[in-house]
Amino acid sequence: MNATIESILGHKFTRADLPREAMTHRSASSGKGSHGSNERLEFIGDRVLGLIMAEWLAERFPREQEGDLGRRLAHLVSQPVLATVAEEIGLASVLSVSSGEAKAGVKQRATVLADALEAALGALYLDGGLDPARGFIRRAWGRAMVEQAEPPKDPKSALQEWAHKRTRGAPAYVVTNRSGPPHAPEFTVTVTVGDFSGIGVAGSKQAAEQAAAAALLGSLTP
Repeated sequence: MNATIESILGHKFTRADLPREAMTHRSASSGKGSHGSNERLEFIGDRVLGLIMAEWLAERFPREQEGDLGRRLAHLVSQPVLATVAEEIGLASVLSVSSGEAKAGVKQRATVLADALEAALGALYLDGGLDPARGFIRRAWGRAMVEQAEPPKDPKSALQEWAHKRTRGAPAYVVTNRSGPPHAPEFTVTVTVGDFSGIGVAGSKQAAEQAAAAALLGSLTP
């Protein structure tokens, strides 16, 4: 596995335990020592991604203020973007999950892909520091960064504006499912505007609402 994840990340690890742990979904974890799941590395990777992305945005858009930069950052570190990046680099092919979860298609879930990508970043940082993490992020997020010509609106705000312009009433968000253990919950939210609806899944209610709004916006006619 290590050689493959090393080729994906463009980094040769000195600690073989880190990439192994990063690519171990909790369903395949023994829960013992270095063979635990990738959740701890995901926690670190999330912070590393935020720091390096903030640095990159400040460099790329020197005239923009906190509000615009914040919206750009929120988009680039959002679950849909992370899942897309993970798919593009083939991360699912080196992710270890239990046989049952594999049959259920867990490797294709946006939440799982996004978490694995953050865990990979955590491993990269712990093994080599900020420089290799920075290099990987700038390669992997290059297209997403270039596509951001203007500061994006967050999906919930954009959907609110869409509904207001068409006098559809305010979007209604409902949590339709909650699963997973207390330390790693997964929320499913359905948003409805008139006869239209969208579904989002994420590790928090707020993120699931944003994902649902984004899904609905993607299905609407401008």
